[in-house]
Amino acid sequence: MDAFNAYVYSTAGWMAFQAVGLLISPKFSSAVLSPETRSPTSTEEYLARALGFSLLALAVLTVLLTGTVPLTSTFAENVNAADSNSKSPYAVPTVTVSMCFQSTMAFYCYSQYLHTGLSAFALDVAVYGGLGAMGLWCLLFARSGGKISRTGADKRTSGFPFTNAEADKRKVGKKSL
Repeated sequence: MDAFNAYVYSTAGWMAFQAVGLLISPKFSSAVLSPETRSPTSTEEYLARALGFSLLALAVLTVLLTGTVPLTSTFAENVNAADSNSKSPYAVPTVTVSMCFQSTMAFYCYSQYLHTGLSAFALDVAVYGGLGAMGLWCLLFARSGGKISRTGADKRTSGFPFTNAEADKRKVGKKSL
């Protein structure tokens, strides 16, 4: 599994994990994240379940729109798993949005951790921060074939504070303008 698919599946898995917790027991989630123990109101339960459904929908959309699961109209079509990332026109925008979401949540959870001191927010900072960094890495490095080639301009560049002795040796017998 390459880094791109690992990022997509770990992002979807983390969102689904949080969604299941919010859907099954919003009272438990409220008790864990609250500094004082109290019973949540019906509005808080509703908002927790709505957030759970939203996170679940985002998890599914992240997997589907990035092309990690090949979507074809018929079963007869042959889809190569290696080409599925390049075929999805929504892969880069989806990873960009999810990376921004992960980073924003990391900063928000960090501010909540500083405010309340609850260890649940520290765990969220670690997971969201790691996923945000992994998403940024995927945006920067996981989109191309990774081929690095030196062009002619790179070979002729002197590298300012250091002299290029080989280039100076070649220029000995030549006229300069």
